[in-house]
Amino acid sequence: MRPRAPVALPYAVSACALLLVTASAGCGESAEGSSGALEVPPPVSTPAPAAPAAPGAASPADTSTDAPTASPTAKAGVPDGRPLGRPGKWRITTYYTASQSLYRGRAKAVRGCLRFHCSHGKDPLGSYPEDFLKVVRTEGSGHLTSGRQRGRYLNWSSSVGFWLDDTTRDSAGRPLRAWTSAAADRSVLARGRRFAITGCGREGGGRPVEAEVCRRFREARWTVTDLFRPGYGGEYHADVYIGEEHGTRLAGSPLYTTLKGATLTGVR
Repeated sequence: MRPRAPVALPYAVSACALLLVTASAGCGESAEGSSGALEVPPPVSTPAPAAPAAPGAASPADTSTDAPTASPTAKAGVPDGRPLGRPGKWRITTYYTASQSLYRGRAKAVRGCLRFHCSHGKDPLGSYPEDFLKVVRTEGSGHLTSGRQRGRYLNWSSSVGFWLDDTTRDSAGRPLRAWTSAAADRSVLARGRRFAITGCGREGGGRPVEAEVCRRFREARWTVTDLFRPGYGGEYHADVYIGEEHGTRLAGSPLYTTLKGATLTGVR
């Protein structure tokens, strides 16, 4: 998983950071020569994250893939011109929420927690495609689209296992926000720090970043809501959330990528 700072609440996190440390192939790097459609909506300004719902509370509205209603940067904040960390030295990885409807693997039963505020539960949570579960364990969350739990989320963390929830979660228990939520190393970016990606660098394989892909990342305004555990995230590494799958798997999208040699700028 992507190790984060320990918290008392369970939260959905992905495996990118640890994989990048232990494997030669970067997590979040699009397939060679990928030319798939950019199925994730462009970044838009989003309201401040809501506090986590109490167990049994009504499900919050899913805002992870809101359609644009205004110019992406109209209210998102203006870069202040001050580079964060070392310009041209950042590595940006991406993570997302899987959609059950896109997977057809053999069904596998899952046990865990039936509610938020629980860890290492043993309750039956249902049966789901094995390939879907693999992605959930890598990316941290999956949207359930069929069965008794339809509309809910199956989240996963190495510290708590699987649990059912009404939304995805950051490490403070708040819903993840597409094109807004980010994680970073605490030695470089503090929790709550806002930033823009003002230089995309190159893709993980050394290829130039497609112009449209770079535009999407540059127009977003990110807020650090998660912190890597010391020694795992890596200096000058940020991990950004690009939302939920719709129509096709994001693993083949050019947006599911690694930007190497990127530049980050503070946002006021």
